[in-house]
Amino acid sequence: MPTNEQRRASAKRKLERQLENRGERDRKRRRLTIIGSAAGAVLVIAAVVATIVLTNRDSGTQTASASTTTTETSSALDVPAAAAAGALPEFVAPEGLGSNCEYPKSADPASKPNNAPRTGEVPTEPALVSASMETDQGNIGLQLDNGKSPCTVNSFASLAQQGYFNGTPCHRLTTSDSLGVLQCGDPTGEGTGGPGYQFANEYPTDQFQPDDPKLGEPVVYPRGTLAMANAGPGTNGSQFFLVYKDSQLPPQYTVFGTIDETGLATLDKIANEGVADGGPDGAPKLATTIKKLQLD
Repeated sequence: MPTNEQRRASAKRKLERQLENRGERDRKRRRLTIIGSAAGAVLVIAAVVATIVLTNRDSGTQTASASTTTTETSSALDVPAAAAAGALPEFVAPEGLGSNCEYPKSADPASKPNNAPRTGEVPTEPALVSASMETDQGNIGLQLDNGKSPCTVNSFASLAQQGYFNGTPCHRLTTSDSLGVLQCGDPTGEGTGGPGYQFANEYPTDQFQPDDPKLGEPVVYPRGTLAMANAGPGTNGSQFFLVYKDSQLPPQYTVFGTIDETGLATLDKIANEGVADGGPDGAPKLATTIKKLQLD
């Protein structure tokens, strides 16, 4: 039979093994916790950056933005693409589409003289309206989607007919992994300008209830999309962006048209030259000015 000393030694060895095994389990658990936290942080950062990447700054209040708060950030971070972004929702005409378009004054005055568009009911037909955007880097043909976003098209067409966009720069190019857009429509060229009025979002935002958490989840804005920049709900003005590659953003930016193949070739030319300072977001290296934007 084992002596008392042998039994104590055996019990000590058993306790040491248990403590060693428990310590290893704790170390593994801590590693998994750290990895999970880091992955969660990456997804949160990606979602936040997508949410703030395409703003305009018509309100003039400085906060970190695109497109949201009340201004835009001067730079978008090049972060991993948000996971599992779905397609834009199928369009279902909301009740009263185009029946009550309102354009209240914004906090800041107009950056260039213009008259606000007509308010109240606007037509949704024809469903598509052709426009052409002549730039010093090439032409960009547009199809404005009046059948989905009539209040937006009403404003854009009004500004185009008044020559508001003529002679204005495309001030911002974004070339991150998850976002590829050229932003235009600000006469100041600083990302702060607007027409002196603002208006509400339409498609795809109007496909969700205001408190729907999916409004904060990224979807894919496909290559060839024409959409409005904003600084939060109800702050659309004159700034818009042209999507030259599939881009992930929350569905909080009004889609109001598409870009033709000639226009995409022009955008590719600009995007291929990159950003002036070499980063993923800023003034395009290939400076681009809208010479003339008109309805066809």
